[in-house]
Amino acid sequence: MATSKNRKSALENVDLNKSYNLDEASVIVKENAKAKFDESIELAVRLGVDPRQANQMVRGVASLPHGTGKNLKVLALVTADKEAEAKEAGADYAGLDEYIEKIKGGWTDIDVIVTMPSLMGKIGALGKVLGPRGLMPNPKSGTVTMDIAKAVSDVKKGKIDFKVENNGIIHVSVGKVSFDSNKIAENANELLQTIIKLKPSASKGTYMKSVFMSSTMGLGIQVDANSLVE
Repeated sequence: MATSKNRKSALENVDLNKSYNLDEASVIVKENAKAKFDESIELAVRLGVDPRQANQMVRGVASLPHGTGKNLKVLALVTADKEAEAKEAGADYAGLDEYIEKIKGGWTDIDVIVTMPSLMGKIGALGKVLGPRGLMPNPKSGTVTMDIAKAVSDVKKGKIDFKVENNGIIHVSVGKVSFDSNKIAENANELLQTIIKLKPSASKGTYMKSVFMSSTMGLGIQVDANSLVE
């Protein structure tokens, strides 16, 4: 495969065999993002866990201090008395039966669903549609709660849900190339410190095996995992 001019230029300025601290990596990734759109800044974190073991699953939420840079579409599946609360907090859609029927018909033009504990019986029937798309509400991620306004507001402000994949990697977007490099680093650090705190007691050996930061179309820059431990 031919190497693009942008990639050749990036390779001349970056040592891919070296690992960098978060501040350095954020600057390098930002400077080498050459696409004509506002690329996402992504982290790929390889953990020393076996996600097939329930006691080694790593899942959590992080509130990025500078948001994700994305305008996430939020659906609040709530009873009629909670609809106004959800919409005032910023929900793009709020309701119940009509949206359940739309989802059953294949509609998933949303990024996050929040709901109430009493409605999970109804929503559980949507698992085949929502599950594969990562849209199923979950109490652990704060998307099943009676405080609908807070749940919606948190998502809009930059709260993200993450989970280790079967291959032991967590993929998460932590901002946009248009962000200041300091904000990229601060968002990334918030996520990584959260992951560190979630280390399962059953995990043995090296927990955080590798961390790579990249833009959507850019090079993967290795972050020095040892520099992350507070």
